[in-house]
Amino acid sequence: MAEITTLLFDCDNTLVLSEELAFEACADLINKICAERGIKKTFTGESLIVEFVGQNFRGMLTTLQKEYGIDIAPEDMEVYVRMEEDAVIAKLKAALRPCPGVDEQLQKLAASNKYLLAVVSSSALRRVKASVEKVDQNKYFKGPNGEDLIYSAATSLNPPTSKPDPAIYLHALKALGKNAGESVAIEDSKSGTLSATRAGIKTIGYVGPYADNKKAEMEKVLTDAGAVVIMRDWNEFPAALEKIESGAA
Repeated sequence: MAEITTLLFDCDNTLVLSEELAFEACADLINKICAERGIKKTFTGESLIVEFVGQNFRGMLTTLQKEYGIDIAPEDMEVYVRMEEDAVIAKLKAALRPCPGVDEQLQKLAASNKYLLAVVSSSALRRVKASVEKVDQNKYFKGPNGEDLIYSAATSLNPPTSKPDPAIYLHALKALGKNAGESVAIEDSKSGTLSATRAGIKTIGYVGPYADNKKAEMEKVLTDAGAVVIMRDWNEFPAALEKIESGAA
């Protein structure tokens, strides 16, 4: 069993409680895009979460194009992606909070000086940076020269992609000079868990932000997607990590 040196954190609903705010912000824009193209379906923030959790906005629009046979020109796609980023960032800056208990774990990890900590997200880099800065977590995700260790499937890759594609995890490993065997990912969604496990990274599934009546269902979803340990609360993180480090998971 390789020694674990690197912890790769998803951002939305893993570090910060952003999904609900973000999906509220982008529901209006998606409904406008659908209406312009004759799609009668309308979305709420809640229904977007159910259908698209773990995907970035570009991924959502790509899925809509496939499902409804609509066409969004590349230049329109870029305009929409920027509009959604602006709307979401404004909401996050106003109301974002950290996931309960995560700050205490980040403080302990930083104090231990045992691990390199990085963020690996589907969301746009501007949005991820705005999120971790709002809750004062950005200080934990720094390289030896003070550089941000934040990687975005929407921004860091050319062409951009979205989880469950493993490309963003593979990119992060390469940029950090690490390999999958010495890394652990923490993810809250099926698409994120698939992305990490397809990159060969052992993954802790986190179901804390889900409604109590959904937690058991999501535990199964994340386990089926490849998560080797599940935690319901961040205070379970040390035991979850120890399970992987000891080779028990």
